[in-house]
Amino acid sequence: MFRLVFLGFTLFALLACTHDKVAPLREYDTEYVIVVVIDGPRYSETWGDPLRINIPVRDSLAEYGIQLTNFRNNGETRTLPGHTGICTGNYQSITNDGLQLPDYPSFFQCWREYTQEDYTKCSIIGSKDKLHALSNCLYPEYHDQYRPYFNCGVNGNGTGGYREDSITLQLALSNLSIYQPQLMLVAFKDPDYYGHLGDSAGYIHAIQNTDRYIGDIWNFIQNSPVYKDKTTLIVTNDHGRHLNGVAEGYVGHGDDCEGCRHIEFFALSPDFKSNVQLNVPYDQLDISATIAELLHFPFYTGKGKLMSELFR
Repeated sequence: MFRLVFLGFTLFALLACTHDKVAPLREYDTEYVIVVVIDGPRYSETWGDPLRINIPVRDSLAEYGIQLTNFRNNGETRTLPGHTGICTGNYQSITNDGLQLPDYPSFFQCWREYTQEDYTKCSIIGSKDKLHALSNCLYPEYHDQYRPYFNCGVNGNGTGGYREDSITLQLALSNLSIYQPQLMLVAFKDPDYYGHLGDSAGYIHAIQNTDRYIGDIWNFIQNSPVYKDKTTLIVTNDHGRHLNGVAEGYVGHGDDCEGCRHIEFFALSPDFKSNVQLNVPYDQLDISATIAELLHFPFYTGKGKLMSELFR
C-alpha cells in the first residue's frame, strides 16, 4: 500500500514539474522574436506571384529565410479572429470591433508569467485601434494579468481609429531601440484598408509599402548589437482576400474560399533553415507554439503544433 501511495506521489510530482518547466528540443540562438502581421493581402499578390513584383524586399531576403507555400488561416478570415489565432493559439469566433477579449491568453501573457519580465519587454504595436484587445483575455488566471505594452491605433480602441502604417513602423522601431523587447508583434493595416475601399492601385501600393517596412525592420535588426544574429523575424497575415470571381473579389474577405484562407509565412531566423520553400501544411495556431519552443516558455492553452520542419 505504501509503495502504491509513494508511486502515485512520484507521478504527481513528475507531472507538476512537467507543467512548471519547459523541455525544449535543444538550445537555440534566438533570444528575440518579432512577428509582423500584414493585414489582408492576397497570396496571389505576394508569394503566389512567380515574379514577386510586389515584394522585392522579401524576394531579396528569400535566400536567407524560409517560406511556407501551404500556410493557412483555418478559422474566421477576419482581422480580430485572425490575430487572435496567431497570438493565442486558438481559433475563436470573436467580434471584429475590439470590444470582446480573447478567451485564452496570448503568448505575450504566458511569456511574461513564466519570465516575470517587465511589461515593456513585450509589445503589440498596431495601426488598427481594435488590436488593443490582444493585450488581454478572459481566461481567469490571466485576465488583467501579465499584459504586454501595447500601442494600437491613434490612441487605443475608440479614441480616434486607425493610424498610418508609416507611423506604426516608426513607433515599432522606437520601441525596439528604447525598450529592447524580447517579444513584439507589429501589425500593418493598409492592404486591407485600401482593398476594402476598392482602390486597386492603393491596394498594390500598400503591399509594396509594407514590404519596404519589413526591410526597415530587418535592417534595424542587422545593425543592432542587441538583436543581430539573435532574432527570429516572422512575417504572416491575419487573412487573405476573395479571389477574382468570388463574391466582390479583392474588395472583401471573410469566408472559407482559397483566397481568404491561403496566407503567407516567411521567416528569417538563426535557428531556421535558409533558402528553402516548404509545402508542409501549417496554420496560424502553430506560430505561437513555435515561438514558445524558441524562447522556452510553457504555452499549455494553445492548440498549435511545433513547426519542426522549419528548424535547421
